[in-house]
Amino acid sequence: MALAKSSFHSYATSATARPANLVQFPAMTNLTSAVKQLQQERARLASRLEQLSNAISALTGVSRIGPGARRISRAGRARIAAAQRARWAKAKGQKVVSIASKKRRTMSTAAIARIRAAQRARWAKWRKQQKTA
Repeated sequence: MALAKSSFHSYATSATARPANLVQFPAMTNLTSAVKQLQQERARLASRLEQLSNAISALTGVSRIGPGARRISRAGRARIAAAQRARWAKAKGQKVVSIASKKRRTMSTAAIARIRAAQRARWAKWRKQQKTA
């Protein structure tokens, strides 16, 4: 068999008669091994990044917040911070500032009775409209 220089399969054709799709040129072998090495390196780095992320979340105590996860309110965080400041002040021997929250306003019994009466009247009006409809 003669080798034709203009043919694409000129390098693949030889006396041993190997199929053209199984022939690998030296450049392709180097490229294939380079790609394989890069994929292995990527897998190694991905696993290392996952390990580092787990370590960071363990140290900071932060977990991934998913649906239904509880979040603390600003007021709750403020109470926790005030309590911690009070503990530090006590430990340092300084004046401890009270962390008690403001007292809630209370309504008089007369005001509550007026609100209840107004609500009963609204429900009575709604029920009357439902019967006529």
